[in-house]
Amino acid sequence: CDGLGDGVLIEPLEPAAFALDQLRVASFGLLQGSRMRNTKTEFVSCPSCGRTLFDLQEVTAQISERTGHLPGVSIAIMGCIVNGPGEMADADFGYVGGAPGKVDLYVGKEVVRRAIPNEEACDALVELIKSNGMWKDKEESAEEEELAEAVAA
Repeated sequence: CDGLGDGVLIEPLEPAAFALDQLRVASFGLLQGSRMRNTKTEFVSCPSCGRTLFDLQEVTAQISERTGHLPGVSIAIMGCIVNGPGEMADADFGYVGGAPGKVDLYVGKEVVRRAIPNEEACDALVELIKSNGMWKDKEESAEEEELAEAVAA
């Protein structure tokens, strides 16, 4: 590839239409969505159906709040054991409803903890990410992002 198209320029029609921070977030979001540059955590979630064993939207928001600052990490949040493991196979970590009130945690395609009570599962996921050496504190991630932006500029 010749490198053409590796950058993104978003220019508002009116200069005051968007704040610089909004343009930065949109640019990095486009690069993340096209898998050209991972600057934040990637979340994969299935649509909820009758088999979903927990409030998928609420749990996804909780996990995103705790882990959204981990660039290059992908987390799949799946509501049930029926389709969850197959749909989350490319993720680094999986959070899957295994039974009513219980969650199973995965590293890649391998289940590593089963039947974790819903109330403890988010903390257990964070500990799993830490034990696999992929955790960074929010401050550390923010410093790395600032450095990457300065290098890219």
